[in-house]
Amino acid sequence: MPKTSHPFQLSLLALAVSAVLVSGCNSSDNDDDLATEAQVTGLTLEFAGRYSTGQFDESAAEITAFDPASRRAFVVNALSGAVDVLDMSDPVNPAKIDTLTVADIAADAVVNSVAVANGLVAVAVESNPKTDPGYVAVFGAADLQLRDSIQVGAQPDMVTFTPDGQYVLAANEGEPSDDYQVDPEGSISVVDVSNPASLTVRIADFLAFNSQESDLKASGVRIYGPGATVAQDLEPEYITVSADSRAAWVSLQENNALAKLDIDTATVTGILPLGFKDYGVEGQGIDASDDDGVINIQRWPGVVGIYHPDAIDSYQANGETFIVTANEGDARAWGEDDADYWNGDSSRGFVEELRVKHLVHPDGFARRIGDDMPSQLTALAEGALLNPSVFDYCGATAGAANACRDDDQLGRLNISWVQGYRVDENGAPVMFNASGAEDPDGTLLMYDQLYSYGTRSLAIWNEDGELVWDSGDAIEQFLASEDCRLGTARSIPCSDHFNSAHDEGMAFDSRSDAKGPEPEAVTVATFGNKTFAFLGLERMGGILVYDVTDPASPVQVDYLNTRDDWTTVDTASVLETAGDLGVESITVVAADDSPTGEPLLITGNEVSGTTAIYRVKLELTD
Repeated sequence: MPKTSHPFQLSLLALAVSAVLVSGCNSSDNDDDLATEAQVTGLTLEFAGRYSTGQFDESAAEITAFDPASRRAFVVNALSGAVDVLDMSDPVNPAKIDTLTVADIAADAVVNSVAVANGLVAVAVESNPKTDPGYVAVFGAADLQLRDSIQVGAQPDMVTFTPDGQYVLAANEGEPSDDYQVDPEGSISVVDVSNPASLTVRIADFLAFNSQESDLKASGVRIYGPGATVAQDLEPEYITVSADSRAAWVSLQENNALAKLDIDTATVTGILPLGFKDYGVEGQGIDASDDDGVINIQRWPGVVGIYHPDAIDSYQANGETFIVTANEGDARAWGEDDADYWNGDSSRGFVEELRVKHLVHPDGFARRIGDDMPSQLTALAEGALLNPSVFDYCGATAGAANACRDDDQLGRLNISWVQGYRVDENGAPVMFNASGAEDPDGTLLMYDQLYSYGTRSLAIWNEDGELVWDSGDAIEQFLASEDCRLGTARSIPCSDHFNSAHDEGMAFDSRSDAKGPEPEAVTVATFGNKTFAFLGLERMGGILVYDVTDPASPVQVDYLNTRDDWTTVDTASVLETAGDLGVESITVVAADDSPTGEPLLITGNEVSGTTAIYRVKLELTD
């Protein structure tokens, strides 16, 4: 029987998930009786409506959540530091009806995240300064009244409810101050909300791992902040929770790892390194230049991607838990606006990002001191070389300090200088001279590998952090293909705007040197017999949909990008006509919870300042 769409009969295949951004295990049990009547074979997304704040490129719409009883969406507005409350009774025409503020909780505090369950709204409250302990606050979704708040760790960046509704978990990122003078410890808070009027909290810290620094580094965990302990260096970002509410996994984005949390004891039981993606392998290439004027996705031996997941989610298949990651990439950059840092005062910041062409320039590092050369790097050496046995394909020879620097090679690619150079058994750099020979008196580093940010992919891991599947270079290949179309009507060729930025008008290839399409948001939902992952691309924009029912063999089933204006350069005009730019979060609304009786998707779009609503149109067969 052919596939047919039945968008208004989907309450029969209700998605039993909390309408919460990337809240753990957003999958549901199938209705066995109904699943025998109709099987889900796929889905497509259809734009329904949007609410616009009227603020362009101001992060006025970020994290989203939904309360089915009140039919309200809750959207973090970072510009105002509060939560916009939207009436979603008519998803085609959502309307702002109120604002949740946190001024009574802490002076000059702002909201970073929001989650909803069982009529409660939990928000993550960042203090001023951000290095001070923050708060988790709980409000009523219907009356918007504060129930209670409680102090947690520094800079709570994400909150989520456990599936049983007993706890709110907060990822306390603990970033250093902008001048790098204060670096708080990262942590995870377990807040008991069983009595919303009287919250209690337990803190899961990383102090036990301070003595394991060498072993963690050897396993691949990136611990590299100057002067930081392990607990200070680890920065929790996003959380997903097991279906039984017993365990959680937390992305440590800058550290390229996951932390595993035992919720019952509020204890971090392990740190799971994610490893690196080899761009020299067929099917795992990237477009590495924004200045060559063409789409050039190819293998680059010696270059690897750091997974650096931002949003994560999880689901169950065959009795096991699988973690899904959006591998955005993220560089540490503190003190960027401090001239003293760039002029050599390494106490004033820490910046790890550098273009390859500046790393291996024949004139060394001195030519850019005072401009964009990290002071920690200039204190380490005077220049750098690329290993000729690895990078010979782009001109590396012994002593050739200008290898691979052309803009149509690796010259424009942004990489992390903090790893990849040769070290001895104690971790100290091995020095080389200008002839390319190892020399204790030399002043040059030798890079055997180059580490770039993110992997431009969606990945699936088992509960021990072992890679099950990665999309390889499929996302960039799709965006470059004739099959990919942009706009609400799906009529604009993606290849004309390949790897465009989310804040530009007529752009092409402008993000290839950085993180490409930049997967940012992900959430997983089960409809009937199928499980799907919805992946938001921050820079190129839009939502990719994958059937992940088989974790080892996902299949892409749809892509919708509601940006309709790709040519207007003036940002004021773009705001009115472009559509939705910069997907930051994705919330699934179950059919049984939806005001229309059909499942919906809600996205927060930080650049356009819009909250977008999509219909999820399932394809069914009898």
